[in-house]
Amino acid sequence: MSYIQGFVLAVPAANKQAYLDHATGTVPLFRDYGMTRMVENWGDEVPDGTVTDFRRAVKAGDDEVVLFSWVEWPSKEAHDTGMQKMMDDPRMAKMVEMPFDGKRMIYGGFAPLLDDGTGGSTGYVDGYLVPVPDGKKGAYRDMASKASAVFRDHGATRVVEAWGDAVPDGTVTDYKGAVKAIGDEKVVFSWVEWPSKEVRDAGMAKVMEDERMKPSAGSEMPFDGKRMVYGGFAPILDAA
Repeated sequence: MSYIQGFVLAVPAANKQAYLDHATGTVPLFRDYGMTRMVENWGDEVPDGTVTDFRRAVKAGDDEVVLFSWVEWPSKEAHDTGMQKMMDDPRMAKMVEMPFDGKRMIYGGFAPLLDDGTGGSTGYVDGYLVPVPDGKKGAYRDMASKASAVFRDHGATRVVEAWGDAVPDGTVTDYKGAVKAIGDEKVVFSWVEWPSKEVRDAGMAKVMEDERMKPSAGSEMPFDGKRMVYGGFAPILDAA
């Protein structure tokens, strides 16, 4: 089974090109040690939430933009081995200066619950962070599977739901803080890929009207929707 490294960080808007150069420079390293895909997404429609949101998750300043990014690996074992070798690679020592505050970057490892669609050339991404009680993992997967069919029927090319596996506590911020996780809640790192923003806008309007997305009588959401974090992102790097 594949494995996902998920990242959320805040980058000064003026450092967009510097960040892209930095990310592009890491591609050969990740590729050499086994990654299958790296995608970096620049915040485009990142709304404020009432309880939490992407900006609060990384304590973004007024001049900063939120990045939602991931690296895909063929397996957890490949990820663990590859990352260990990468940390020992002398090329890493040359990447000391970063065009963002690394202390506010949140990161973790996630095991896919669902990976629907073939993907392809991604033109737009909807990203989500969701707090889900451990005991409702199956119910969440069932709900996500039904929603995935709706998204793909209306133009999405891929839907991924990944369950928190190695999600460390941070000193400044972290995934658990991002969604205000409580008790045995796990963090789900999720995204929907679209061929373009135009297709996404039209598709999301249809998704919202689709009868399959309306809850059935007596049904209960397997997570607290008020603490779900979401936003729309424009890919700036998609490297296989």
